[in-house]
Amino acid sequence: MFIKDTDQIYRVPQWSGLTWLTHGFGTRLADVPSLSGELATLKQIHSAECLFAAGRTGQLGQGDALLENSPGAAVAVKTADCLPILLVDEDHRAIAAVHAGWRGTVAGIVRRAADAMREGFGTEPTHLQAALGPAIGECCYEVGPEVSCHFGKQGRAHVSLARANRRQLLECGVSPDRIYEAGLCTMCMPEEFHSYRRDKESAGRLFSFIGIREG
Repeated sequence: MFIKDTDQIYRVPQWSGLTWLTHGFGTRLADVPSLSGELATLKQIHSAECLFAAGRTGQLGQGDALLENSPGAAVAVKTADCLPILLVDEDHRAIAAVHAGWRGTVAGIVRRAADAMREGFGTEPTHLQAALGPAIGECCYEVGPEVSCHFGKQGRAHVSLARANRRQLLECGVSPDRIYEAGLCTMCMPEEFHSYRRDKESAGRLFSFIGIREG
């Protein structure tokens, strides 16, 4: 379970000892951009496209994962039911922020991000750590047969984005004890989180971010 701080941001307790790392999963009450400084973001398109931020800020292009290893830089994704995933390579001080909706999950976005970190930073998947943030839970995420078939189900069914992405991380070689899950459903918790399925077009967006401190 993640821990919420006074800034209304959920943190991964297992990362508290990584003094070079800054990260968090924002609630609807958190002002992440003002707390974390300038962020690199994407125009998210529900794909398996990964971009290297290379120290830049602002919206860098289209895709669903941002990778970084520059000190002083931070990357972020925005969600309102989709699953935010933060990746950490402690050995190379490299990071990634991933946006995984059902389309991105089916396309293997988190697997592609892990591969890109290996290609770009030398990341070994067995040394990778992953945090799966707040998203719509299996309790609330009922989908039609056109979606459920991609998750090995038939007809209308409930789907777990967290479980599907966890499986992909395990298949990449990430150790199960290095995968941390928030276990928080965005639709069930309106006082904490935005939810597109619950609030439709009036839904806001939640920032999930990860960065490398200077020095």
